[in-house]
Amino acid sequence: MEVEKNIKRLIETLKDDDELVQVQTMEMLEEIGEPAVDQLIDALDNEDKNVRMGAAKVLGLIGDGRAIDPLIETMKDDNKWVRRAASGSLSNLGESAVEPLIKTLEDDDWRVRGGAAWALSSIKSPEALDPLIKAMDDDSGFVRAGAVMALGNIGGEKAEKALQEALEDKSGYVRRVAQGFLNKD
Repeated sequence: MEVEKNIKRLIETLKDDDELVQVQTMEMLEEIGEPAVDQLIDALDNEDKNVRMGAAKVLGLIGDGRAIDPLIETMKDDNKWVRRAASGSLSNLGESAVEPLIKTLEDDDWRVRGGAAWALSSIKSPEALDPLIKAMDDDSGFVRAGAVMALGNIGGEKAEKALQEALEDKSGYVRRVAQGFLNKD
């Protein structure tokens, strides 16, 4: 019971505007680990963006699979820094997050699809290859850029072929990302 109260107090401390306080608080929560997961998941719905962002980051550091679905939901947050924290944390969860992230490439929200693609770019799972190639046809340049980054990180013949096709993308950024990977060879 005392541990739960301490976790709650630490989570409330994430509201502090001092970045050093936030970092130290996140480190303490990470050190607590698994006993903090449920409260951190609940904190993803907190009204304070610093709490949501800190909770998302710590969940990725702890690496508990129970956080995958709540973090995917957090990629719909109104605050872009909270969304990025959720996406980054999903990439920290590695292979256990691949299948849910692949499904998320079909979400209605381009920001969520993009976050999924960017998270997959860090995980580098060959399992995501075909869904990422499909994501290269997305209306959103953010999604296409994430897909190209992921394909470049995964590598292989099939990914290289898709990167060649990305050289014709309407977005200059997507073309530059693809060219960067193709120039590495």
